[in-house]
Amino acid sequence: METYGNFINGSWVHSESGETFESTNPASIDEVLGIFQSSSVTDTRLAVQSAVEAFPNWSRQSAIHRGDILYRLIPMLEEEKERLATLIVKEVGKTIVAARKEVDATVQALKHFSGAASRIAGETVPANDPDTFTYSIKEPLGAVGVITPFNFPLGIGVYKIAPAIIAGNTVVYKPPNDTARIATELVKFFVQAGIPKGVLNMVTGAGEIVGREMGENKQLKAISFTGSSHVGLQLGRSVTARGGKMQAEMGGKNATLILEDADLEAAITGVVISGMYNNGQSCTGTSRLIVPRSIAREVIDRLVEKANAITVADGFSAGAENGAIANEKQLKTYLHYIESAKQAGATIECGGERLLDSGKDKGYFVAPTVISGVTTKMAVAQEEIFGPVVAVIEVDSYEEAIAIANDTDFGLSSAIFTKDLHKAHDFTRRIQTGVTHVNVPSNHYENQLPFGGKKNSSIGPREQGSAALDFWLETKAVYLKS
Repeated sequence: METYGNFINGSWVHSESGETFESTNPASIDEVLGIFQSSSVTDTRLAVQSAVEAFPNWSRQSAIHRGDILYRLIPMLEEEKERLATLIVKEVGKTIVAARKEVDATVQALKHFSGAASRIAGETVPANDPDTFTYSIKEPLGAVGVITPFNFPLGIGVYKIAPAIIAGNTVVYKPPNDTARIATELVKFFVQAGIPKGVLNMVTGAGEIVGREMGENKQLKAISFTGSSHVGLQLGRSVTARGGKMQAEMGGKNATLILEDADLEAAITGVVISGMYNNGQSCTGTSRLIVPRSIAREVIDRLVEKANAITVADGFSAGAENGAIANEKQLKTYLHYIESAKQAGATIECGGERLLDSGKDKGYFVAPTVISGVTTKMAVAQEEIFGPVVAVIEVDSYEEAIAIANDTDFGLSSAIFTKDLHKAHDFTRRIQTGVTHVNVPSNHYENQLPFGGKKNSSIGPREQGSAALDFWLETKAVYLKS
């Protein structure tokens, strides 16, 4: 079994602690995919120092030169698509079809970010003194930190690292332990593309050690994080308390509204796509389905039919639509909320159990689940599950539906299915989310649009779109008189 190191100052090195952990296949937990470093505070500080020392030279390079790194990555990922997709299936548990889509989306993101290199610009403005030339320029922050989640390990790694280095920053990258193997491959691609030593560093290990040190280390000028709201808010307090910049994409409790006039087939398919496929492990996936009481039974029955028809199997199996969920913690979370819903008086319409048949007992497989009789005060209506669970809430009016959709601490994504153009526009104005959809599944996104949420779902500037570089740059005003 191969042992993988941290990547610090252009070299693969082992932790000074001598401690390691294993990455395993969630579909077959006896399969070990690699041994990785359980890094210490000292390891993390070495990576930070490497990024700090590399910053002056890297920041002096033109943005066009920095963008060349991303251009060179694009054909590499395209050529290695199948191998990368295979690794994603083995580490995350998702299906090979979903993994291939993740590689494709990552390539698309690289195309978007590489083009942004030529758009880093300030502005010229008139001065009071006609002999003075006044303008602004955009400058990188310095050494920065990137902390990513397990659900889209290749994609989100690129979504953060690419704009950070394009802007001229140097990076310390902490991937989740669940997907350390994919993160290692991503770093190798950057090296192959010609990134100088010290510009990108990677440290694996526990969040409470590596992540905490990154949050508290004053030499890291900014941290970009994707993960749970609990961790993100805690990390954000540490970063901002020392004067650093914080960007966080965190939890969601996303609602989809289906109105009486909606195309029910399209609407229910959209809920299945966003809330159940990928095992519900998408931060923008539908978790709450809000429907008028008059059509609730029909919607529930049709949703149950589609949920029961989802093929759950090893991600490499032909026809598999859901693979294993990512890890044992997610399995326990899923089972906890199923039991919570039962205790609160809700009805499990389908699913609600771990799957153990046909060899699934070797991994973490769960059934797509529909819960009815849900009220807004239940945990399944308020807390993030991050599993293939859709809680159905019945309402008596459109106004009540809007109120319930907004009755949450989260504000990431939302969707409405209706043919009423007035209500569609009204919904987009009144819904308290950073991303919203009309007759489109709540998990749909495109790189050319900004991504982020409201409330406890986000901190700081948006990712992607025209705002992709905002977080990674600061503005300097210049007054010039000859």
